[in-house]
Amino acid sequence: MKKRFIIYLLGIGAVLSSCSKSFLDEDPLSIYTPDNSLQSSIQFQQATNNLYNGVRNIYMGNMNLDTYFGLYYATDFAYNGTDYDPAAKLNAYKATMVPSYLIPGNIWTAYYKIISNANLIISQLNKSTQLSDADKNSYMGQALFFRAYCYNVLANLFGGVPLELNELSAPRYDYVRATRDAVYQQCKKDLLQAIGQLSDINQVPDGTVNKQIAKHVLTEVLISLKDYDGAIASASEVISYSGVSLMNSRFGRRANLPGDVYRDLFEYNNQNYSTGNHEGLLVIQTALNNSAAIGDQTAWAVVPSMGGMRITETTTKTKMNLLFNAKFVDSISSNGIGWIRPTSHFFYEIWTPGDIRNSSYNIVRDIRISGVPATSPDYGKWYVKDGYKAKVAPADYRDTIRNFYPIIRKASPSAGDFVSAAGPAILSNQVNPFGGFLLNGATRLFIPKYMARLAETYLLRAEAYLGKGQTQLAADDINVLRNRAQATPATAGEINIDYILDERLRELYMEEFRAVTLTRLGLLYDRDKRYNPKSGQTIEMFHNLWPIPSTEITQNTGAVLEQNKGYN
Repeated sequence: MKKRFIIYLLGIGAVLSSCSKSFLDEDPLSIYTPDNSLQSSIQFQQATNNLYNGVRNIYMGNMNLDTYFGLYYATDFAYNGTDYDPAAKLNAYKATMVPSYLIPGNIWTAYYKIISNANLIISQLNKSTQLSDADKNSYMGQALFFRAYCYNVLANLFGGVPLELNELSAPRYDYVRATRDAVYQQCKKDLLQAIGQLSDINQVPDGTVNKQIAKHVLTEVLISLKDYDGAIASASEVISYSGVSLMNSRFGRRANLPGDVYRDLFEYNNQNYSTGNHEGLLVIQTALNNSAAIGDQTAWAVVPSMGGMRITETTTKTKMNLLFNAKFVDSISSNGIGWIRPTSHFFYEIWTPGDIRNSSYNIVRDIRISGVPATSPDYGKWYVKDGYKAKVAPADYRDTIRNFYPIIRKASPSAGDFVSAAGPAILSNQVNPFGGFLLNGATRLFIPKYMARLAETYLLRAEAYLGKGQTQLAADDINVLRNRAQATPATAGEINIDYILDERLRELYMEEFRAVTLTRLGLLYDRDKRYNPKSGQTIEMFHNLWPIPSTEITQNTGAVLEQNKGYN
């Protein structure tokens, strides 16, 4: 019989089945417990793989789509484009972001499951007698990293949360909230230990937790603890490490084609260290045409829903499609549904001339018409530049809510690369089991995805410098990125937290979970109120922290799990 390895995923308030002592004494051979299933290096590797899979599910949008998208929109970056049901999509923020809503509940559960599995590994490693010291250090460092990473996200979103650091063998119903600072202190402790046990990024396989990503997360934790000197030191160790560097020159599979280095960072298969990209600190792995892999649904959500757009064809005066299948694919590169609709603040207010992060290779603001016959005078014309958009709206019209707006290509590699890698079948959802790349029905892209890049480490160090009032040093770090982007350099007089948040938008759009960043800083309300035309109408100050899920409070019958202020 093939041995199965089982990990029980325990969230706060989860219900476990239990066995009697006499039953356990029988020691049946078909039952596998952590004590007899976590012994060899292979078994610990399987358990560690499960931690990576939990994070991958979050980053690729495979826990729940509304939950995943909620980490991006209802912020200064984006709102939900599906206005047919605004209250269910966080646009009506006060009515929606309540303790019973699925978004905070699913996020809470997803991260606590990873924590629970990390606790299991840590506990069993402390009992292990079969592992080498090197293996034990490696697995321990990775488990501690993931536990700290998850608690950091939870503290950023919810404030103080219950701290569970032990393997659970029975359900608990008596949790109380630790303070937010206590959670951050635990993250600091875990990360410092992990850093001493992990290897450097250039000594581990692609996508493996390493010293540099641990120091990067530690930097953010130390900023939250207002230990700005410690944060600067931690970030500086990452930035100065010889094995990592910003990518300042064209590289990768499209380096000889028109484009820019920022676009190269997000082209298909350009993300991993082994391919020459030394900017990614941790790259979440996936694989094209692998049924066990998890594809990313981000592009499907953020690209506008252009399938229903029509123009009046010049010759016949009939309504025809703006686009047809895969024509002019390098202009649009992916099918979309327009759920994550970026704000005007992002599209029109934060950019200075020449910034390559806003170039036509990265944000496409015009598309070519292909849905009419090739003999039509409209075929191949530009929708915006040639005046077609102006005919369907008033002169001051910029774009629609969902069907047409500038197209973010960061999450969407060039179709030609997918065709060369997988063959023409990738274009057809009838042939490709994962959904078509460009046709209606495409929902996933199989491309490695950054958890963090070195560029963000510079921005975190700039934030720490700002915390110390050293605005010139903060500007210097920001200008490392702005110089690469060929953008106007920042001056010390411009630097404040709003400037840094705008620079994070410019550099990290569709990479960072924007809601996590803004709740960490206590600025979700302020930025959302100013820049989000939907959720900004109803958001209130108390929303700077998300609500503790109501199910966790009601199931916690042995103690009082307090709710955040402002939520009933």
